[in-house]
Parts: sequence; C-alpha cells; structure tokens
Amino acid sequence: MKVRQTVLNWKDSMNRVSTADAEKGLRLQVYLAHGGVASRRASEKLIVAGRVGINGRIVTVLGEKVLPGDRVTVDGKPVQRENRLRYLVLHKPPLFICSASDPQGRPLARDLLPGDIPERLYNVGRLDFRSSGLLLFTNDGDFAVRVSHPRSNIEKEYLVETAGPVPDSVLESFTRGIVIEGVLYQARKIERIGRKTLRIVLIEGKNREIRRIFSHFHLHPNRLHRIRIGPVSIGELGEGESRSLTVEELGILRTCKEEM
Repeated sequence: MKVRQTVLNWKDSMNRVSTADAEKGLRLQVYLAHGGVASRRASEKLIVAGRVGINGRIVTVLGEKVLPGDRVTVDGKPVQRENRLRYLVLHKPPLFICSASDPQGRPLARDLLPGDIPERLYNVGRLDFRSSGLLLFTNDGDFAVRVSHPRSNIEKEYLVETAGPVPDSVLESFTRGIVIEGVLYQARKIERIGRKTLRIVLIEGKNREIRRIFSHFHLHPNRLHRIRIGPVSIGELGEGESRSLTVEELGILRTCKEEM
C-alpha cells in the first residue's frame, strides 16, 4: 500500500507540474517546431526576421511564450500544432526559386505543390534559380534537419551538361577535393557520360557547390539537374509534378546512419 500510495503521489505531482507548465506557456520556437513549421533553430530565425506573430502582434525577440488559446501565425497564415506531417517530392523546373517569398516576384517552387494541402510545407535544402530536379518538401522540422545534415551521409545525384568539353583534370580535382576561398569541395563520385555530360554524386551539397567548382575552372553548366536524393529518384515525375514519399523511402531517410 505504501508503494502504491507513493506512485499515486508521484503521478499527482507530475500532473500538477504539467498543468503549471501549460499555464506558463510553450516557447514560441518550440510551438513552431511542434507545428511542423521548421526545426527549432530555423524557427528562431523566422521569429527574428519578423515573420511570426502572436494574436496579431509581430514577435521579433526570442523568449516569447504561447499560451492555450493564443493564435500563432507565420507570414500571416495560422499555425496549428495538430498539423498532419507531410513529405512530398517535387520536380522543380528551372527559373523557380526555393523560398517562402521573393521580393523580385520570381515564381516560387512551393507554389507548384497541390493547393489542397492545408499545412505549410518548406523545402528541405534547395536548388538554385536556374537548376532543376528533385526537391523535398515537409512540415517535419526534425526530418528536414536530419536529411539536410551532411552527417546523415545521404547522397545527392546530379546530371550536369556543360557548354564545352570537361577536362579529366577537373574531374580528378573535384573527386580528390579542392579548396576554393577557404572552403573544401569534394564529390563522392563522378561519372563521365559524354564529353560535355557528367553524373556527379555529392554528400554535403554546399551552396552552389557544382557551379562554384565549374566556375573556378572557367566552365559553365548549361543544365544542372538533380535526379536523386538518397533512395528517392525523380523517375518519370514531370516538371512541376509532385508526389508523396513512399513508406519505404521515408523509412530509409529517417534511419540514415550518421558518420562519426
């Protein structure tokens, strides 16, 4: 009886703590992460950028709390913590930008997603304005961080077509690793398909990595097209078309082992 009473007392104590925590509120960046908006760190950037509001008031300082009944918005759109987690793959055409908005008015890749999805989805990683191919979208912040982190060892595969022939020395340098302005760029694998066409596999996928390498050697890709991210291939998905990740693809991406 004494043990049972101790357990009941402990449970009652925990319930009181949980209630007290709810009354104190949830940190705004945690609320956003739970709502599938972005990871906690990315949510902090959204807050500082002035894109998040509570009850119509824009919040720009970290530390704000969300209380039960509060209305939270991002870019004016409400955030619901009960959002369904979604995982989509899009075939991005060239001349679409990977961003939530664009001051220049360029078309957004996210606007190509089905309009009947109520949740706010964000791209995992990005492709530059001129590049095309495979792009992942989700509202699962933790999943996005895991897939985009180089430690997850997830391969990204590209087809690259250049204006002129690519010397073997360029392929050897990129495979061996080359430092440009203090940054190391290295491809996991390069396969020559033709004099002007290559298949390149990256792990990190640093910002504009392939374009920086080619520019360093005074070469210019006419086409940069991503065809694979880990187990997810572009297949027969047409430009502007999207689909949900399969259970198998999602399972593999979620369980990718980190290299230490």
